[in-house]
Amino acid sequence: MDSDVARARLFRDPSFWGMTATQFLGAFNDNVFKQLVLLIGVDYATHFRWQGDPYQSTAQAVFAIPFVLLSGIAGWLADRVSKRSIIVGAKVAEIGIMLAGVIAFLSGAMYSTTLIVALMIVLGLMSVHSAFFGPSKYGILPELFAERDLPQANGIIQMTTFLAIIFGAAACGASKHYAQEAGIGLWVVSAASMALAVVGTLTSLLIRRTPVAQPGLRFSAASFGVDRNMIQMLRTNRTIFWVLIVSSLFWFLGGVVTSAVNTYGKAQLHLGDLATSLLVATLGVGIAIGCLLAGVFSKGRVSFALVHRATLGMAAALLLLCGTPLLGLSANVTGWISASWLLLLGVAAGLFAVPLQVYLQAKPPADQKGRMIGTMNLFNWIAILLAAAAYGICSWLLTLPPETEGGETRSIINWTFAIMAVLLLPVALWFRPHDESLA
Repeated sequence: MDSDVARARLFRDPSFWGMTATQFLGAFNDNVFKQLVLLIGVDYATHFRWQGDPYQSTAQAVFAIPFVLLSGIAGWLADRVSKRSIIVGAKVAEIGIMLAGVIAFLSGAMYSTTLIVALMIVLGLMSVHSAFFGPSKYGILPELFAERDLPQANGIIQMTTFLAIIFGAAACGASKHYAQEAGIGLWVVSAASMALAVVGTLTSLLIRRTPVAQPGLRFSAASFGVDRNMIQMLRTNRTIFWVLIVSSLFWFLGGVVTSAVNTYGKAQLHLGDLATSLLVATLGVGIAIGCLLAGVFSKGRVSFALVHRATLGMAAALLLLCGTPLLGLSANVTGWISASWLLLLGVAAGLFAVPLQVYLQAKPPADQKGRMIGTMNLFNWIAILLAAAAYGICSWLLTLPPETEGGETRSIINWTFAIMAVLLLPVALWFRPHDESLA
């Protein structure tokens, strides 16, 4: 009965729907543009017959570096001023960044250096925007909602975020495919995203104002990284420290797997842009389902037992994904089977991520929540930056020379999935904290 009352209270709150819609539209725009740049990166590698896939790994690094450099100061700012003001300001900035995307696509022809440099600049601007948006969008949830509502709120917001990733990846693949078929410039994709950024700005106005967490918080050089108080808390509370480390592993895997799936679809299975983007979208469908289930299963507590089972599920799905091309089936059949393993991987990943994020939101003191989320973002994006390097190495090692003179290089990128499964084993074996109540 209590859970039904909490759910009703949450669903009647305009701030909940405003935050959910704002996050959905922002994540949709981010993923349309980022997936477009990643697919173009695969096109460049194929067109120029490069060893490996340098542009996808470069794009991932460009997107990650601003988070690494700015997450600390973004967390400081989230505690120093109103998180709601930062959210609204970030949405206004998104309109200008999407306009810059239109200009980037008009700046040069396909396979030109001008185009790829312009796209990388816009991708970097998107990352700066998201780096400041992140600590406020997650840090504001404990200020808006009761702690017992956080698993439900996080589960739904995370679910809609990954639905945005699904629709963004699918919309990107379809838009690129049909725009190129019709001879229409890809600038129209950024123009549509700019319109959605305007809608997202309007939905952000539904979020009610919250008090500043620490009005007198001083700025210092440590604000660019992890400040002294946060370091002390991480030393004192080892559970928070290890949850932070394990949470960053989720983003490391996501950074490697997303790029690997793009190469797996286009370069190994020789599927088109739409089919490849749908593979990425299938992973997003699974994560959305897993996030929703995590909110349901948590029942007012942080369930680390759920995290342990999800770790085993992710490892199993990655091994199955690696082994499917070894069956010698046709590319289309292999694609369908791979989609089922990506769905399973996504469900397990959603169940893995939500309890960890709820713990990092709920357990720090009220006046450190913004900096905690900033620190979480910093660790996560260091992991994604490392993922860009790891994917670059994997793509180089797992690209084979052509079988005949003048033929195309061949990819066996599926073995990347097995490497990621091995990295999960220490978590499955040694990360076993007790469940904690959120009452």
